[in-house]
Amino acid sequence: MALINSLIPTFGRTLARRESTADQNLGPTVKPLYEIKETDDAFGVTVYLPGVAKDGLEITADAAELRIVGRRTWQQPEGWTALYRESSNAAYELVLTHDNAIDADRIAAELRDGVLRVSLPKAEAVKPRKIAVT
Repeated sequence: MALINSLIPTFGRTLARRESTADQNLGPTVKPLYEIKETDDAFGVTVYLPGVAKDGLEITADAAELRIVGRRTWQQPEGWTALYRESSNAAYELVLTHDNAIDADRIAAELRDGVLRVSLPKAEAVKPRKIAVT
């Protein structure tokens, strides 16, 4: 088992330090798959969170990071024994750092069928501008 752990240490799980007491019960987390796309006006983040409902989703934007936590709502039926599972019951956690180039007041998010789409509008100071030459 030590050889497997040295080759693939945590299978994408993160044991990040927790600052708040609300996160103490989060336990081990799994980093979800995500994509980031950039346009002239905004960044678009697509995060895949299978099994997460809107009430189990928490998105926070601080000065330098965007943090997404998704808790799955599936409960194992009584008397049910899994022989094999592709995924664990661990919560999802994704922390993306940025350089204050986004307008936190205009962030929008939509969760549909386990796919979260977050729009992070760029701050006016970092948007490209045309400069008129006289």
